[in-house]
Amino acid sequence: MGVLTIYQDNYTDSTVISNRFIDEYMQAANDAQLKIYLYLIRMVGARLDTSIGDIADKFNYTEKDVVRALKYWEKNRLLLLDYDERRNITGIHLMDSSTPSVSMTVGAPSVGMATYPSAGMAAYPSAMAAAPTFAASAVPAAPAVPTLAASSAPAVPAVPEKPNYTAEQLQAFKSEEDTARLLFVAEQYLKKPLSASDMRTILFIMDKLGFSEDLTDYLIQYCVDRGKRDLRYIEKVALSWAEQGVTTPKQAASLSGKYDKAVYDIMRALGRGNMPTETEVAYIDRWRKLYGFGTDVILAACERTVLATDNHRFEYAESILKSWYKAGVHHKNDIISLDENHHRAKTVRPAASTNKFNQFTQHDYDFDAIQRALEKNISEQLV
Repeated sequence: MGVLTIYQDNYTDSTVISNRFIDEYMQAANDAQLKIYLYLIRMVGARLDTSIGDIADKFNYTEKDVVRALKYWEKNRLLLLDYDERRNITGIHLMDSSTPSVSMTVGAPSVGMATYPSAGMAAYPSAMAAAPTFAASAVPAAPAVPTLAASSAPAVPAVPEKPNYTAEQLQAFKSEEDTARLLFVAEQYLKKPLSASDMRTILFIMDKLGFSEDLTDYLIQYCVDRGKRDLRYIEKVALSWAEQGVTTPKQAASLSGKYDKAVYDIMRALGRGNMPTETEVAYIDRWRKLYGFGTDVILAACERTVLATDNHRFEYAESILKSWYKAGVHHKNDIISLDENHHRAKTVRPAASTNKFNQFTQHDYDFDAIQRALEKNISEQLV
């Protein structure tokens, strides 16, 4: 499993967003890109640990969404990414957005960069505001550079970034006969008039992802059938299909139909609204096929998981279900019995004494009865 090393250019004890970021970067960035970048800056300023998996869980994104957003900001020179030989991300270098980006060496801290030792994600303040720089002697050696534990997210295929289409481009898009029909149908599916942002998303799907009118129609219908009418969700599904090479409604139907309803029930129970990734499907297959659990048992584990943690929920549910498997759980009633036995063992088992004078067999005596017997015996002897 790789690690992400994050560096920053300056120091401040608060999270500050520069005017240059607001003026030049916010308009073109989509919702996911903004959330992930601002959250990264926030975690840095608060000196809190995080990871790609944690960020994905936080915003209900896939790890691919997170990696794609990081690459977007790298393209815009607000951060630099380090990669290993397999093209997995191993480092993040946060740039100062208040001044134009400059060329820097990726993978090692340079003179003037503030770094802070830590075992988890780099615990350092925002890279947005001006602050004193550090002398070269203040920069720790490479092993002491703060690190961010990263999940083994697979390399993400190249996907076009979403352009900021102009009003003229949108008007030309709407004026085409086939497009006008599709937009009308989309409004019927979504039960609302399409905003300019909605139309930009549909234009992006057809223009940059190469979806045909039929495939776009099927995409919207597919998402609506699952209770999702948000264009941001629809865009995520489109990106997922594009990455998997889907070009026709038939291919999309084949892809979406390979998981039964129980898989999506489990995903929702763990707070995931996306299509399951290969790793997530592998977990669910293990629970159902290797452990032999029914959906009700798995959902019971999911319920305990979401009450216990916001992060790494599949791993946490795996630990619960693995323990149940070893304990011989087969049905939901077995869980109740297991819980009762566990509770009984905790309440009945006496605490072990560490006093060496108490390490002998204890007896319960009725001292009042003994006293009465002694008095009676003495009385009889006196008579």
